[in-house]
Amino acid sequence: MQDILINWAPQETRVAVVEHGAVQELHIERTLERGLVGNIYAGRVVRVLPGMQSAFINIGLERAAFLHVADVQAGGSPHGTALPPIERLIFEGQTLTVQVIKDPIGSKGARLSAQISLAGRLLVFLPHDDHIGISQKIGSPELREQLRARMVALSQVPAGGGPAGGFILRTNAEEASDMELADDIAYLRRTWAVIRERSFKQPAGTLLHQDLNLAERVLRDLAHEATQAIRIDSRTQYDALKAFGEAFMPGAAAKLACYSGERPIFDLFNIDEDIARALARRVDLKSGGYLIIDQTEALTTVDVNTGGFVGARNFDDTIFKTNLEAAQIIARQLRLRNLGGIIILDFIDMAREDHRAAVLAVLRKQLAHDRTKITVSGFTQLGLIEMTRKRTRESLAHMLCEPCPTCDGRGQVKTPRSVCYEILREILREARQFNPREFRIVACAAVIEMLLDEESQHLAGLSDFIGKPISLQVEARGSPEQYDIVLM
Repeated sequence: MQDILINWAPQETRVAVVEHGAVQELHIERTLERGLVGNIYAGRVVRVLPGMQSAFINIGLERAAFLHVADVQAGGSPHGTALPPIERLIFEGQTLTVQVIKDPIGSKGARLSAQISLAGRLLVFLPHDDHIGISQKIGSPELREQLRARMVALSQVPAGGGPAGGFILRTNAEEASDMELADDIAYLRRTWAVIRERSFKQPAGTLLHQDLNLAERVLRDLAHEATQAIRIDSRTQYDALKAFGEAFMPGAAAKLACYSGERPIFDLFNIDEDIARALARRVDLKSGGYLIIDQTEALTTVDVNTGGFVGARNFDDTIFKTNLEAAQIIARQLRLRNLGGIIILDFIDMAREDHRAAVLAVLRKQLAHDRTKITVSGFTQLGLIEMTRKRTRESLAHMLCEPCPTCDGRGQVKTPRSVCYEILREILREARQFNPREFRIVACAAVIEMLLDEESQHLAGLSDFIGKPISLQVEARGSPEQYDIVLM
């Protein structure tokens, strides 16, 4: 069973999805940093790049957004033929209605599509397509065909009533009545009509439609049959969410409750502690083993270690049990931290093939609970598992943290001795070019202390060699690696 907790404040909304007493997913949306995925803009083509079959589009953001040729035409190329070149489809200065499909991440601009899609409670509307699709998670082929036939009949529009558009049935539409489907169809077409009307009147760079906020998306995307309760700790937001839910998602709205307890809502399941742990590099396992999770620009690595676990009768069993536990924890950590892109898992080497197969099976089973698209390869020759998890928004660490100003995100700094020797070399270099009365070293306390103590003999020797006095000054607020050599 699932509980969803919503902690609301004017500046930030935090959502925790709790299953079996443990946090499985964390979602955070800050009012000043709302994600752009799903937003629809009037965009202007600022540059077409035939070599990359892409274009840069101005949608009014700090950086131009990116549109690939595969995302220009609805339905792609017919019968598997090659896509026409992008320079034949769009031109510089052209105004396009585009939708953000991936938020700006790091130095990369937003990724766009000209194939608009609007999500409702039961359906996804494709205004530029005529396709009726069914979620892969919906049952038997017979049921899928029945649903498709019902949708074809329900989505017909009267002659002269404009394009019908296409639809995809979401998983929760499996048992929907014709009336519920018809209501969703009408709502989505009405929404699209408003967007189209705005697109004709507004200049390029204008936001035409904003996706639902995080609290509203909880009702649309996160709540399902197994959800017991959705608790929110703001009476005002509860009232607004209740009204929204009753209009569009009555089933989810019925599970909504206003939390008024004395303890903060996230204290119920120690969620703030889980957030703190999800930002740590090390994750301890109950068996005594641990994971080391390192996030880099190119990929994320997860290293499994036995640590102090010696519970099994032999070493092979110890390794196997540690890897089995790690496989379960890794799947949860990927969701909790929202890690995406290329992920490399380095399990402890297992000699037996049946052990490797069992660990891989447990990993796949746990990853099946993830709502994000995942692909998993088997073990490589080096004993690693390569996988990808679709990246649609910033990871938890990138959202809540920034690189350390002292080490600039490297995770390490030079030792005081290394900095001392760097300073001595720099003074020797400058003594050959300049003839000051005195050299003054300005550095952090640890470096100055070492120059006065362990490295005092080398400092005195250098002073004699260049024939100039060298004085020392502590810079209290400097980084361990920062120093200045002042010519007096």
